[in-house]
Amino acid sequence: MDDLPPSLVLEILNRLADSADLARCRVASKSLNVLSREVRSVNLFCSLDRYLKSRAVETRLLVMPFKVILKSLMNDFVALDSVSIGVEKSLGRISYWHDDVEDWSDDLFLTDVGFAREWLPAIGRGLTSLSIVDFWVQSCWRQSKILALITLCCGNLQELELKNAWLSVDGLNRLNSLKCLTLEFIRLDDEDLSEVNYNFPHLEILNLIGVGGLNEPKIHLSHLKTCRWTVSNAPVSLSICAPSLSKLELKCVKPKSLIIQTPMLSDFHFCLQDASGLQVNEFPCLRKLQLHFPCLYSLITTFSSARTIKELTLNTMQRAESVESVKLCLDTLFEIFPNLSFLKLGPGVFSEAETCYQAEGLDERIGMRDLKKIHASLETYKVELKLPFIIPILEKCTDSLDMELLIYHNADSHLAGGIMSKRAVNHPRPKWRWELWKEGLKEPWAKGI
Repeated sequence: MDDLPPSLVLEILNRLADSADLARCRVASKSLNVLSREVRSVNLFCSLDRYLKSRAVETRLLVMPFKVILKSLMNDFVALDSVSIGVEKSLGRISYWHDDVEDWSDDLFLTDVGFAREWLPAIGRGLTSLSIVDFWVQSCWRQSKILALITLCCGNLQELELKNAWLSVDGLNRLNSLKCLTLEFIRLDDEDLSEVNYNFPHLEILNLIGVGGLNEPKIHLSHLKTCRWTVSNAPVSLSICAPSLSKLELKCVKPKSLIIQTPMLSDFHFCLQDASGLQVNEFPCLRKLQLHFPCLYSLITTFSSARTIKELTLNTMQRAESVESVKLCLDTLFEIFPNLSFLKLGPGVFSEAETCYQAEGLDERIGMRDLKKIHASLETYKVELKLPFIIPILEKCTDSLDMELLIYHNADSHLAGGIMSKRAVNHPRPKWRWELWKEGLKEPWAKGI
């Protein structure tokens, strides 16, 4: 390593995924020790193994406190622009009732503003990215004012990620540089989201995952382009006003009310369990739509007309037979979405459409002629029973149709392949792709016939 140019060594050090390796490099040689202080990013996470050793009687005195390591690292760099610290996902399994947990401990309470004051002011001005993943057991009952400190010290910050904490918005400063904000498993008070809207006005990406404590949350950001919002189980009134938003992923249970004012929306992922009283406004730019809902028929019929949508994905949360009597028919789909080029059907949706076909048949909708690809998951290992529904679809589509079917993992692959080989002689148009699937994973065993 001593023979390599310093610039190349520094580039290697900058690419280390774990800053614990950086500390090891410091004791390896004098040149590495000097160059290590010029790296631009720090990534250090406490593992479950380290946590358990710090609690065990026989090893606790041998483990240096995690906060001590972090503070010594942060105060030993000259050009940091990215910091990512926290606890690993494995520590999420630890609860209050774990034998080794002491409720009053704070050695992994990383959003502790007193601890952050010992290192953040020295490096904050140069930071463009900051991520802190806290230890929920120690942070959930301690409200932190870390946001105010971050907005005070990090005037050039562009990306901020905070997880597993109870945050206060008191004392926030306006941070015009921030473009991306992620809050995951965060507790806020009811009016705190309005402070986020005001103090981070130039956000372009916003991720709110499991943010609790909000009754009437409102997102009002004029520059927002991408938003992922997963709402907790409590029924709330949701409002999104984002004139520049192009992609929205929204997951909720049963909102009291839902207002979405996003005229530029082109990609919409929508997952909910109850849509009682839901009214859908026109989305003039919508091209891609994904719906995940127990009663798809009642949901898609709220779209009075969706001629702009080219790609449609439908999934059910449970078997449709146990939810509603009105089945979702392909005829209904192509009446509401007449200009589809791509259609993806989950296993429950495919079975529901098949049941409707058995009762009512299948009309030759004009929209089916524009269809370029169908992706469907079959919820059975008796593949031959699905052919009476599959073949009429092929006959009503054009020669350019590409059909991809995922077979249930217990299906006889040789039987399925033999059936489709014979059918391909009579129906050469589709490009058959049969793959095995299990619990959402695909295990391909054969490609196009």
